[in-house]
Amino acid sequence: MDETPLLIVDGANVVGSRPDGWWRDRAGAAARLRDALAPVAAAGLPARLAAPVEVVLVLEGAARDVPGTDEVRVVAAARSGDDAIVELVADAPRRRRLVVTADRELRERVTALGAEVYGPRWLREVPTDRAE
Repeated sequence: MDETPLLIVDGANVVGSRPDGWWRDRAGAAARLRDALAPVAAAGLPARLAAPVEVVLVLEGAARDVPGTDEVRVVAAARSGDDAIVELVADAPRRRRLVVTADRELRERVTALGAEVYGPRWLREVPTDRAE
């Protein structure tokens, strides 16, 4: 079993959970989320998830072109972001897989595959905007 946990973030769902004007710049909001997730790879989430962590951000629609970084792998969903997340979970059956989403149907699909599921508030320790 791979000891490095796999944290999969439903980008559209997490970005959409905060009414901060994300709809005016979906790609910008996704990039801010990606950047806010970067420290999780090395530091984990205190008292929630030990480091190191492989962080994957799944993006779709207008945010699909946001590139990944060394710390956060971005998966640009060709069709459904939910389907891409289910595929990532299914492809790593021997790892601890954590999915962050509030989507009920997606929660059921990945739980059936053995993943842990957390809502967007679970990432509360990770700010989604950075001070300039």
